[in-house]
Amino acid sequence: MNIIQKVSLRNFRCHDEFALDCNRPTTLIIGENGSGKTSVLEAIYMALRGKSFKAVDKDILRREAEFYRIEVDLYDARKVIIRYNPALNKKEFEIDGKKSLRLPKKNRYPVVLFEPNNIYLIESSPSRRRDYFDELFRQIDNNYTVTLGRYNKALKQRNDLLKTEGVRRDDLFSWDILCAQYGAQIKEIRLRILEKINERMTDNYRWIAKNEDECRIDYVGEKVDENAYMARLAANFDRDVALGYTSFGVHRDDYNFIFNNSDADGSASRGEMRSIILALKFIEAGILEEETGDRPVVLLDDIFSELDEARQKHLVQNFKDYQMIVTSTNVPAEMTVNKNL
Repeated sequence: MNIIQKVSLRNFRCHDEFALDCNRPTTLIIGENGSGKTSVLEAIYMALRGKSFKAVDKDILRREAEFYRIEVDLYDARKVIIRYNPALNKKEFEIDGKKSLRLPKKNRYPVVLFEPNNIYLIESSPSRRRDYFDELFRQIDNNYTVTLGRYNKALKQRNDLLKTEGVRRDDLFSWDILCAQYGAQIKEIRLRILEKINERMTDNYRWIAKNEDECRIDYVGEKVDENAYMARLAANFDRDVALGYTSFGVHRDDYNFIFNNSDADGSASRGEMRSIILALKFIEAGILEEETGDRPVVLLDDIFSELDEARQKHLVQNFKDYQMIVTSTNVPAEMTVNKNL
C-alpha cells in the first residue's frame, strides 16, 4: 500500500508549480543537481512529520513569492495541506478541513530519511550524531519530544543565569531540578532504544557485509539517576559560571560506533562504515514499524551515488516492502523511472 499518493507544490524552493503521482511502490525522481529533487522529499517529510529536515520556512519560500503551498494526498483519502505566509511568518496545516499551526501528533507518520551525509555519521561531530538520534527517538517514543523540549527550555534558563553577574548556586536550584528530572528521563529513553538497536546491529551488518565482523553503538555519557544528576550540576557550578554554560548533561552526550571492539572512526574502512550505516537504517525501519504499528515511508535522497553496486542492491532488497521515494541523477539498477525533473 502506498502511503503517499500524490504531491503538489507551489512556490516551494525552486518549484513554481510541481506535481508528482506516487502510483508505484517505488517512485524514482531523476534530475540534475540543483533541479529540486531534494525539495520534493523535504515537502513529503513536512507533510508526514510537521517540519523540514533542512531549513526554516523563510528559506524554503521561492524567491519573491508571496506564499508557498504543499498538498499531499494520502492513502486513506486524507489530504495534508501546508501553507506559509511570509508576511505573517506563519505556517498553517490543514487536514480534512481542520486547521492548526502544528501537525497534530495523531497525523504524524513515521519516515526513514536517508541523506548522503548520513554516510558520514560515524566521523561527524557529536552534535550531528545527537541530532540524528534525537530525531529517530522522537518518532519512536512520543514522550521523548515533550521531555526533550522541556529539558532544552530549562537548560536555556540555566545557561542565561550562568551569564548573569553575581549569580549564586541557589539561583540555579529550580533549574537544576528540572534539568536533572528531564535529563534522567531522556537518558533512560535513549538507553532503552539503543539497546534495541544493538540487539540487531551485528546481524544486520553481517547480512550486508557477508563476514563475521561485529559492531555496536555505545552511549557516551554518565549513566546517572536524577539525584546523581543534581549532584553533578551542583559540583560543576564554579566551572559552569566560568564557562558561561552548562558543561554536564544529556545535551553533551554522544554515540560511539564500535567496530570489532575498536572505535569505528579510525578502525573501519570507508566501505565498512557505509555498511554500518546501512545496517542502522534497516534497523531504524524495523523498530519504527514495531513501535508505531505503521510501515514507514522511506525517502532516499541521492544516496546511490555514495554506495557501490552491492550495497545499492542490499538497500533495494531490504526496503522492497516499503514505499520508497528516491532521488538520483541517473537510474540505479533494478529501478524504473516514475518522474523526471
